[in-house]
Amino acid sequence: MDFQQLNLDWGLISLVLFSLVSFIQLLYYWGIFSRLAFFKPKEKDHSQTHPVSVIICARDEAGNLARNLPGVLFQQYPSSHELIVVNHNSQDDTRYLLEEFKKTFKGLQIVNLEHEAKGIPGKKYPLSIGIKEADHEILLLTDADCVPASEHWLYKMQNAYKPGIEVVLGYGAYTKKPGLLNKLIRFETYHTALQYLSYALAGVPYMGVGRNLSYKRELFINNKGFSSINHLPGGDDDLFINKVAHKGNTTVVLDPEAFTLSEAKKSFGDWFRQKERHYSTGKYYKGKIKFLLGTYSLSLFLYYPLFIVAMLLADWRIVLGIFGLRFISQAIIQYKTMQKLGEKDLFGWWWLLDIWMFLYYCIFAPAIWKKPRQNWT
Repeated sequence: MDFQQLNLDWGLISLVLFSLVSFIQLLYYWGIFSRLAFFKPKEKDHSQTHPVSVIICARDEAGNLARNLPGVLFQQYPSSHELIVVNHNSQDDTRYLLEEFKKTFKGLQIVNLEHEAKGIPGKKYPLSIGIKEADHEILLLTDADCVPASEHWLYKMQNAYKPGIEVVLGYGAYTKKPGLLNKLIRFETYHTALQYLSYALAGVPYMGVGRNLSYKRELFINNKGFSSINHLPGGDDDLFINKVAHKGNTTVVLDPEAFTLSEAKKSFGDWFRQKERHYSTGKYYKGKIKFLLGTYSLSLFLYYPLFIVAMLLADWRIVLGIFGLRFISQAIIQYKTMQKLGEKDLFGWWWLLDIWMFLYYCIFAPAIWKKPRQNWT
């Protein structure tokens, strides 16, 4: 085989591979992510107000509680509800701060834990205690560093329950701030939500986020709580939902008034450590979910390198045509979903942030095989 023939063969191979990866991306965008982009909630005949127990676990979170707890306590909700804050062995002023809140807000329940649970790292132990102390069947979970986006958060989240529904997935956003890191964190959070909310709408729920998550107490008890994942630092949100959620018992809430807001990490180092912990639980997902998520991630990881190679070795007009088809499809889905999730200001950056995801996977892919850190913050 002469050099020209070899060159032609490599050109064809690169074009075929790029076409295959692009086709996979299009399948995900139009087959799965479009469900979130074009989702329209069904109008309910009547609203409802179930009794709700809101649970927050806190460890050395006095500053965050001082800022965010009023947003949870001042919810406009006419029915029975309670707020349980589990103070897990805090060494700061968390206990005293909560006692001051208790003087004004009688519906605040404080659970002080002053010891660690042997062999149960992370926040699964304090969260289990909080659930045990809850008076109501519907549980609504958030974190100490989160504040509801509106005074109707509690109402909007519980109103999603109907016969058969046991899990309600919400969106936990990050506050918009200037700077590159803030945009990267918010885009990664949005990109994660694009996946787990779309999969849930497609009938394959696989995770939720503890910043904004609701499920029934009976579901927790019937599945023996976190017993199967107690040895892991993380997983109190994603792995538990991965275990108990299915097509028939899960729904999502996309109302902006039902979002929660958190302050993003201020340094790349802190963010990297946080994401390493999150991704270390991925290897425990169900096989079907690992295949679907892995195929999407691999196709995105290969997309831009194959695009460059195909542009150099194959007919650039065909390559650009395929690139344009994927670009337009992605732009439509990104615009619609960013609009739904309140991240519309990121749309002008999405194509650069999409390229960034290649580097993102390079950085965080090894975390899947790393031993998880034992902390839970």
